[in-house]
Amino acid sequence: MPAENPGRRTYRKSLGMVELVSLGVGGTIGSGIFVVPGIAAGLLGPLSLLAWLVVAVSATSVMLCLAWIPAEWRTTGAFSAIFTRVFGPRVSLALVICYLVSSLFGIATIAAGIGQYLTFFGIPWVLPAEIGIILALLAINLRGIFLSGWTENILTMLKIIPLVAITIFLVPFIRLDHFLPTVPFTLPGLAATMVIVYWPFTGFEISAIPVDETRDTTLITRALFAVMAIVILVYLGLNLALIGSVGSEILASSPAPVARAASVVLPQSGPVVACVGIVAMLSAMNAYIIGTSRVVQNLALGHGLGTLATLGERGTPVSALVLSCLVPAGFLLFTNQFGLLASISVITTLLPYLGICIAAAILLRSGRAWVVAALGGGTTLLILGLAIAL
Repeated sequence: MPAENPGRRTYRKSLGMVELVSLGVGGTIGSGIFVVPGIAAGLLGPLSLLAWLVVAVSATSVMLCLAWIPAEWRTTGAFSAIFTRVFGPRVSLALVICYLVSSLFGIATIAAGIGQYLTFFGIPWVLPAEIGIILALLAINLRGIFLSGWTENILTMLKIIPLVAITIFLVPFIRLDHFLPTVPFTLPGLAATMVIVYWPFTGFEISAIPVDETRDTTLITRALFAVMAIVILVYLGLNLALIGSVGSEILASSPAPVARAASVVLPQSGPVVACVGIVAMLSAMNAYIIGTSRVVQNLALGHGLGTLATLGERGTPVSALVLSCLVPAGFLLFTNQFGLLASISVITTLLPYLGICIAAAILLRSGRAWVVAALGGGTTLLILGLAIAL
């Protein structure tokens, strides 16, 4: 697939290992970890930890499949070269469109998550604030990948350090009785919990999207490994600390469970943690905007859609960026429900994830790859089926 656009402008190779990891961590650790623990705790109580573990295994398997496929088969089109090689152009197009839809709904989901944390401060004009934030990040991204990449670096650091600090802070308050079941365990309950828990694990693949803006494409595989390691450690550690310190009932009672848990243990900390949550979601939204716009531009380039395929003077896909921001803003005008938006995003993300696992099973020859592809594909297909059924 050509690297240049019709106007002969090319992307600028500004991304290194730090930026790639920041994009993956930024796109993954966002609204999900600040909102979903409460929803999951309400569905399954302390046993929701099982859902986090199962989904971690599934997402890691998908990541390994993507990381092991040779770097020359990845493009800025979010795996379109891989899909085309294995499934042909028509199925590839359908899978890429599914990923694009999931990303657009993902941006809207993150905005809705920010809105939930704004309500923690009693702010009444949530919807205009959500749309205004999307437009502000659009303006930053239009200035070029160097600025948006550094913005991502800063936002990622500003959320990871506090999340680790919150986890460590809550550990001394853990009580074993908080891990006793409070909600009867049922398979439908576990299924519903796994579906919503998958949302926080989506986004790691953003590290593999901006290939044409990466100084050394061999860094992408290492970046994916680093992203998933960070994500799993943060998610499992924080969930154990949240449930163990305040109990699942308190988590389930708040739209901002992390801030709620911190405020129970230390009353003055709630607003600070809520601010950390908003910063985390800004980071995730920025990463999603970068990734989504590159998918749009690559798709347009491959199908001769001139304006959307064109890069601006700063090496940014201007029209693709505008589309990637305005469409999610439009979604918010129809619904601002975090759960609904997240469910749509998860369902449309799992189809490309399944495609990645199938592609790995076909393209990679080792027994290890086949086992991982079967595990990732099987669990992804199971959760996808549950998401549709529920």
